[in-house]
Amino acid sequence: MLKTTRLLQTLFFIMATVFLSSCDNDPSVSEIEIAQNWTFKNTQDTLWNRATVPGTVHTDLMEIGEIPDPYYRLNEHDLQWIDKEDWEYKTNFNLTKEDLEKQEIELDFSGLDTYSTVYLNETLILKTDNMFRTYSAGVKSKLKEGNNVLRIVFESPIKKGLEKYDALGYKIPVSDNDLANIGKVEGDKQVSIFTRKAGYHFGWDWGPRFVSSGIWRPIKLRSWNHHKIDDLYIKQDTLAQSASLTAQIELSANEINEKSEIEILVNDSIIKKQEVALAVGKNKFNIPFKIENPELWWPNGMGEQVLYNIEVKVISDSYIDRKSHQIGLRTVELVREPDAYGTSFYFKVNGHPVFMKGANYIPQDAFLPRAKKSNYEHILTSAKEANMNMLRVWGGGIYENDEFYQMCDEMGLLVWQDFMFACAMFPGDQGFLDNVRQEAIDNVKRLRNHTSIALWCGNNEILSAWENWGWKNQVTENQSPEISDTIWKAYDDIFHKILPEVVQNFDGNRAYWPSSPESDFGEPESLEKGDAHYWMVWWGKEPFEKYTTEIPRFMSEYGFQSFPEMSSVKKYTIPEDYDIYSEVMKSHQRSSIGNETIEEYMLRHYKRPKDFESFLYVSHLLQAHGIKVGIEAHRRNRDRCMGSLYWQINDCWPVASWSSIDYYGKWKALHYEAKKSFENFLVTFEEQTDSLKVHIVSDSLQPLDAKLKLRLLDFEGNEINQREKEVVVAPNRSQSYFSIPKNDLVNRTVSKNVLLQGELIVDEKVKMENLHYFSPYKSLDFPNPELSFSIKENTDSFEVTLSTRKLAKNVFLSTGSDANFSDNYFDMLPNTKKTVSIEKNENDDLDSFKNNLKVITLVDTYKTDI
Repeated sequence: MLKTTRLLQTLFFIMATVFLSSCDNDPSVSEIEIAQNWTFKNTQDTLWNRATVPGTVHTDLMEIGEIPDPYYRLNEHDLQWIDKEDWEYKTNFNLTKEDLEKQEIELDFSGLDTYSTVYLNETLILKTDNMFRTYSAGVKSKLKEGNNVLRIVFESPIKKGLEKYDALGYKIPVSDNDLANIGKVEGDKQVSIFTRKAGYHFGWDWGPRFVSSGIWRPIKLRSWNHHKIDDLYIKQDTLAQSASLTAQIELSANEINEKSEIEILVNDSIIKKQEVALAVGKNKFNIPFKIENPELWWPNGMGEQVLYNIEVKVISDSYIDRKSHQIGLRTVELVREPDAYGTSFYFKVNGHPVFMKGANYIPQDAFLPRAKKSNYEHILTSAKEANMNMLRVWGGGIYENDEFYQMCDEMGLLVWQDFMFACAMFPGDQGFLDNVRQEAIDNVKRLRNHTSIALWCGNNEILSAWENWGWKNQVTENQSPEISDTIWKAYDDIFHKILPEVVQNFDGNRAYWPSSPESDFGEPESLEKGDAHYWMVWWGKEPFEKYTTEIPRFMSEYGFQSFPEMSSVKKYTIPEDYDIYSEVMKSHQRSSIGNETIEEYMLRHYKRPKDFESFLYVSHLLQAHGIKVGIEAHRRNRDRCMGSLYWQINDCWPVASWSSIDYYGKWKALHYEAKKSFENFLVTFEEQTDSLKVHIVSDSLQPLDAKLKLRLLDFEGNEINQREKEVVVAPNRSQSYFSIPKNDLVNRTVSKNVLLQGELIVDEKVKMENLHYFSPYKSLDFPNPELSFSIKENTDSFEVTLSTRKLAKNVFLSTGSDANFSDNYFDMLPNTKKTVSIEKNENDDLDSFKNNLKVITLVDTYKTDI
């Protein structure tokens, strides 16, 4: 009997294992990506050419040799014909009889750009008009065993835009960033606003005009039996000693089942089971669960980025479907309260006010599918290494790929997420508004599980344009008050009704802000409340020092341009272009005041560089200097200002721009400077009329026992004055520790060639250092530094150890490679050494590295006898 019982137990165990295995190995849902066998052609042609999906018409034309590199020299201007043609894509795929036995089969299109008509086996299944939306079509009845043909026709967005422009009957204001003239559009008509498509495709003041078409995100064939999880939202309800969460599940079912089961797993451990009844059609379930003793997720620099893997399984009969998300547990609040300066605007994370350090982010390429995982890793790792904790995804680009937000989750980079509207008013007809609503729902639902999302923002600069750039008055005076009211109603409907309603309904735990910048809902920006874009430096030609007085509550945009470095410029030019006013260099500069403004500011601060390459290098120093002034002013005044997001971290093509990382991934001087200026502890100097204040800023949540040491040095290394003080650095605040009369510093020596070194010393080690010069760099006599260096080869890197006898100003190392040195553009004090490293690539050897390495300092840019 005992043997029989054991045999039955064994058989039962085997049967249970087989059943569970069948659940796991025979899931309800399967999918394949339709990525092979694609061809394309102009609809007027008969010859089909190979295509890459995801991709774009432009990149496919380039791949088959039909067009040259669009970014090289002036090629952009000769390729504007492409967006006025209609294009067609086609593929075929095979299905077996077993494939077709699934109860439901659908095609899922996650990115069609933009006006498309989709045919399956020559039957119309879908029409699209929004590149930001996801579209699905049930196709089971249209598929067949064996070969199936999928064909997509893309209509010219320019032709469609012109139809809508001409039919409207009045003119909607659009900024000059819609480069209709470069685009050779009929009558220079700005048609971008009529199409739900990335605004920057039509041009911007840092980008080219390539109005692409194509399949820019994957197409998947999804089939399923019994049931399918359509959406899973892990909503955080409360966070204390335990985290209370709700799994909000949207599910489709083909059959009734009164005894289905939902399992919730956290890090692969089942923590909740619940029996549910499935009805035919759409089902919604809200399953509460808890995580005990939760570990918190923190922004970069404040703690770890703990992520919990939360999986939901729905098991019904022999079918199972599952979906999972990685979730960080944290609270993020936008705090807007009356205070001594007006109304605050800051983010509180896990109950603590956090100064947001970061930059604005744009798409990484004009042709979106060319941005690969490695490109995302590079930009976001660079942001993390630069001590950033926030990026603003700007509203003229795209709702980024999932991998962007996943990496932000993992790296502690909070995201200020704009909806995709920028620098233009928009139509307000019901069809357009309905399209916008569904676009918002699609993207809020797709992104809301990401821990990094901190804020949803309606648009970029549209309210400012309407109220402060004169758009409202122009419409009223040149058209009519009634048309002005019509245009404003569309704005009000989109940004004050539709978008906040979508956020509230689908992601109600996060804040919504209608426009960046603004003071309050519908109120133009001010320094007393809301966020600000300060552009009087650059556009207003104001000095960098204005950053120290124009202090807003949150600086969400400000910036200054530079050129790419020489190794990057060589990739899209030839030697005859090596002048900032050559046709090629002017074409790769989209700001209307660009190159001359860089030159004007440069001559305020530096001596005129001796040649083109030197000019590029000094433009980096100028940009870094200006933004350093801004960052430090914002951080010093954190009782008033709680965010500093400069414009911009990256580029979408090779160009002179406000970026700190150029298109090829090279860190400019600004990125190295931002890394220092965004450190958790900052020693910063504030010049006043007769004195110099020395502040320490802390973003740490803990006090710090330290020594603050000041040394006044000349450029030969002689110490003129010294002060030091034992300090307790207060947590999460800015505080002044010295106020020194200037006469006690500079006038003790006849020479103005002095600098002040500030060091924060902890346990006899320098934790942070900063340098301050008392005069413009052009009026200082920097010495020949007598710089020398040695090189060491490691397994995966080269190390360069530099030594200098005198002050070496802005040491710059270059090799011509796309790799970045661990530090660059730095100052070296007299009689000091510094070691920097750079990654090797597989073709590097010591001799080639030595031959390619070039080291210069600022004095080399204006001396011909080095």
